[in-house]
Parts: sequence; structure tokens; C-alpha cells
Amino acid sequence: MNSQQLEQFCLSLPGTTQDVKWGNDLCYVVAQKMYCVTALEGPFKVSLKVRKEEMDVLTEREGIVPAPYLARNHWILVENARALSAKEWKHYVKQSYDLVVAKLPKKVQQGLK
Repeated sequence: MNSQQLEQFCLSLPGTTQDVKWGNDLCYVVAQKMYCVTALEGPFKVSLKVRKEEMDVLTEREGIVPAPYLARNHWILVENARALSAKEWKHYVKQSYDLVVAKLPKKVQQGLK
């Protein structure tokens, strides 16, 4: 996965928009809730929300650490793109999206379809 592939995949998910936060972070958001964050400049690193039970397993992998400031909410930071396979990248980005959408009001969720 690289930044162009990430952008293409995220923007294919219903209701996804982009927002720049904190000056240099490109956030992929749905209904104004972020589900994926990457830097606009510098090395390719991505933060994603994961299931609570996956947090420890994923952060044991080399190249994946708890996301600064967001780890308490079960976010990881993928510091090395090779830490995940192409299939895993799509799975975890989609899962992060799904986890965020699941917490949105039902009316908002229905509007995304």
C-alpha cells in the first residue's frame, strides 16, 4: 500500500471525505468522524482504528505500534507499510471505517448506502 492506493481505496468507501488536521495530517472521515490518518509529507505511516481484541496482536508485529494519543481508543500506527499484506491493508482500513460507521446514528448510517 502507498499513499495513492490508500487514497483511492478510502475514497471508494461510501461517504468518505478528506480533511487536513493538525497542519500535516490527511484524515479520511465519514460523517465528520475520522477512521484513517496519514501524513501529507514524510514517510508513509497510517493510523487506523482496530478491534480491542486485535490491538495487542497487531502491535506485537514489527512496524506497528499503538498510535500516539489514540491508542486508548484502540488505534494503531503502521510505521512500515510492509507490516501488512495488501489484503490486510484493505481489511483493516475497511474495518476501521466499519467501526466508526457502527457508532454513527442509524439515520446517518442509512444515508451512506
